[in-house]
Amino acid sequence: MDREALLAWLESQGERPFRADQMLKWLYLRLADDFDQMTDLSKDFRILLARHFTIGRLAVDQVRTAVDGTRKFLFRLADGQTIESVLMPERSHDTLCVSSQVGCALGCRFCLTGQGGLVRNLTPAEIIGQVWEVRKQMADPARLTNLVFMGMGEPLANYDALVQAITVLTDSDWGMKFASRRVTVSTAGIVPRILDLGRDTRVNLAVSLNEVDDTARSRLMPVNRTYPLAQLLDACRHYPLPKGRKITFEYILFNNLNDTPDHARALARLLGPLKAKINLIPFNPHPGSPFERPSEARIQAFQSLLIDKHFTSVVRYSKGLDIMAACGQLRVAAREQAV
Repeated sequence: MDREALLAWLESQGERPFRADQMLKWLYLRLADDFDQMTDLSKDFRILLARHFTIGRLAVDQVRTAVDGTRKFLFRLADGQTIESVLMPERSHDTLCVSSQVGCALGCRFCLTGQGGLVRNLTPAEIIGQVWEVRKQMADPARLTNLVFMGMGEPLANYDALVQAITVLTDSDWGMKFASRRVTVSTAGIVPRILDLGRDTRVNLAVSLNEVDDTARSRLMPVNRTYPLAQLLDACRHYPLPKGRKITFEYILFNNLNDTPDHARALARLLGPLKAKINLIPFNPHPGSPFERPSEARIQAFQSLLIDKHFTSVVRYSKGLDIMAACGQLRVAAREQAV
């Protein structure tokens, strides 16, 4: 239930509107999971709430911890489906990689998540619930300051639920108070929704690019056949960037496929007109994949060429490789058991 619906219900019960913010602060800031914990509400009102509502939670089926401290959470949803979220420790804060769908329909050849196709979209509650549950389990919930929608699914293909969830996550009064500049939504290139995202939110945009021409990108990412590079880059060009920010372009490096100096120079030409920074992600191998990770020398040479072209370019070495929690590796083995 969003805040507006809650306000309408309170009015129907003859209750004062400020009760809504009291309840939501208990839920999202104090992580209350029982109405009896909301001690500044009268006992009679708490009984009324318990009669009409439940506070739903995701079931934590499993938590795996990698050698680098990364934790992968396996959540079971009410209908038996399962999703994964990944908590990544940084020096001064933690980042949570959030899922937006059960599975994925886009079928990118390098991504393990999409091999089983799309099962369904997540609800706003299921998206928010991942963040809520992880904070609940942390020794210091305040360390979780950054969110990246780079987990299972294509966020912009579940647009309405995504925006509703972001509203709760970033509201600075009654919501979870994440700063918009610390929330990033990554897309494979759902062009019509890119400008919508810039209009409806103030979050960061990341684009999974991975190739420099339409033929090659369409082989890797079938979404390119619907929204080719010219359309994608035009949408990025018109994206209403907040002052001082850039669009992040994610470029997965595959050995002897897209990692040559010619590719680096073509990438620089492609992104030259944009306010862009480039994250290079060495491919994370998984069983059965035809792709290989480039050598460190090829990775560094590619990055150096981009830096020479005056791009901000960072090599992102994925965390959680030993527990299959890295980029492109999220896939729930338990999914096949769901009815």
